[in-house]
Amino acid sequence: MVFLSRNWRRAVVWSENFSDDFFKDGLREWLQEGVVTHDQSHVKDLRLLKLPLADEQLGRRAARQFRQQKAIMGVFDEGCMGMFNAIIPDELLHPTGVFKERLSQSTLYAAMQQVSDAEARAVLDWLLKKGMTFRWGKDEETELTEAQTLQQCKMYVAAVRLAEDFGCAAVGIQYQQGLKDLAPASDLVEGLLNNMDRPPVKCARSGRVLFAGEAIPHFNEVDECAGLDGLVTYRLWRELGFPPENTLHDLRWGQHYKGDGVNDYVWVFLISGAVPPAHLIGGYRGASSERQPPMYFRLGGGTVKGISRPGHIVWSRVFVMDGKLHCDLGVSEVVKLPEKETERRWRETTPQWPIMHAVLDGITRDQMMARHKSNHIQVVYAPSAKQAHRACRTTGILAGEITRSLCCSRFRPAQLEYATEKGINVSKRGLRQVQRTCPWSLDILRIGKQPNPDLPG
Repeated sequence: MVFLSRNWRRAVVWSENFSDDFFKDGLREWLQEGVVTHDQSHVKDLRLLKLPLADEQLGRRAARQFRQQKAIMGVFDEGCMGMFNAIIPDELLHPTGVFKERLSQSTLYAAMQQVSDAEARAVLDWLLKKGMTFRWGKDEETELTEAQTLQQCKMYVAAVRLAEDFGCAAVGIQYQQGLKDLAPASDLVEGLLNNMDRPPVKCARSGRVLFAGEAIPHFNEVDECAGLDGLVTYRLWRELGFPPENTLHDLRWGQHYKGDGVNDYVWVFLISGAVPPAHLIGGYRGASSERQPPMYFRLGGGTVKGISRPGHIVWSRVFVMDGKLHCDLGVSEVVKLPEKETERRWRETTPQWPIMHAVLDGITRDQMMARHKSNHIQVVYAPSAKQAHRACRTTGILAGEITRSLCCSRFRPAQLEYATEKGINVSKRGLRQVQRTCPWSLDILRIGKQPNPDLPG
């Protein structure tokens, strides 16, 4: 719920039923003071933190390379979905070394008409050979059909060729306005673009395979903040030797879940079908394509649906605040929930879309709601918890070089074990003591000396 005071000051509170103390206290504060104060103590300013020298050097070197290499984001119809916070002003974007090629969805549609039926069939055959499932029916108005999927395959080929023609390192398709009245939804296309292992696309003139062995980072709904974030992540993860597939999700809702080895507040991360198969349990074999709901997409089109595999991720969000670029970063864990609970969460959101069960340890629901500047959140996997922390710190340095980076931190279970072993009371004072004595006390950005391998983390 959003409040506006007489002088147009904005305040926000939230609740499941608007009867809890959190909501009532917030409403009371707004009525009495005209503001609502939220806890954002989990946010740590990068400039105030001392990081491992190796991470800092790698981050700075990667930032220099990023700016020097330059990059073009292909933007299909900027702003046509009306999302103001999805647009990065040119004067903020250009100093990062990234520039926009403003394209039209009509260009994409026209390019689709140049893709042959045989080329579209080859893409589909490749996906079927990989084991991907398509939930086809016969009713064009309510079911996914093979004809719709073949049109999506043509869009995929067209998008890759346009990225090559315009020299784009990343592309964003604004599919819910304009394009939806001409062609099936672009979600299958977006998921394939974000995946390194994807159907080959050849140049129509030379026959050369385009972007061989590489993903073409795609930012859903032409969210340019996600586009910059995704491109930074993709290049850095390649430098680190980690699988670079990344995507945005919608930060939807969450509930506490207890059982099957989980006892945490588990967020529902869900996006409209554009997740790379590499993120899913089983990869392509664990992915299915289901028809987008007719209320959104009259002409249909399938998603890339699946359940995100358990593991460690780095999450992030680039945003504009006070006329400057900022970036929030965090480390999280993707957990596995029972099939029945997953199905319940799907039913209460959108069952055709891919889902991720994310635990943001040490960041409460209300802290995340108070701080996060969008319903979009960028995610990428790391090989382990330790490597996720390292990658997140390095990303913080890189982002701090090209933006002004603010990073979130949490208290890790390893430090709880350390505190117990040393007899430290886990309170605010105890946290400071752990920070002084345990080098890895902050999950994302560390305060203190160089890491000691004998200590937890």
